[in-house]
Amino acid sequence: MAKHHFYLQADWPGKRNDVGRIESGNLKTDISIPKEMDGPGAGTNPDEMLLGAAATCYIITLSAMMERSGLDKEDLTMESEAVVDVTGGVFTYEKIIHRPVIRLKKGASEKDAELAGTLAKKAETSCMISRAVQGNVEIELEPEIIVP
Repeated sequence: MAKHHFYLQADWPGKRNDVGRIESGNLKTDISIPKEMDGPGAGTNPDEMLLGAAATCYIITLSAMMERSGLDKEDLTMESEAVVDVTGGVFTYEKIIHRPVIRLKKGASEKDAELAGTLAKKAETSCMISRAVQGNVEIELEPEIIVP
């Protein structure tokens, strides 16, 4: 069994509302607390990064499943949303909503559209990040399948 290791270097020179920096492979960015949580809003933040990890893992998994199934697409785009509850000073990452839009190739059948919907659901349970947060963060899907 092969194991992959990923490394991240973090630097936080200041206090709570200062700006730090992270580097991990091609990801190199400033980090801070978001403005919505009374921070400076510089660079990215843990909330955006978890949303980004979940979204990129899901869309790549979905694309790979479509390819393996021989389902041709014209386009695959997605909007994702995170819901973070702040009650009594406690931050809870409640939910991620993925809204993939799968535009199939011209001439796609109703069966192709059904398969796209099935794969959209299956990709969520197959994605490594979805599995990692399972039981802690709810993940909802609102797929749209377009047959031209």
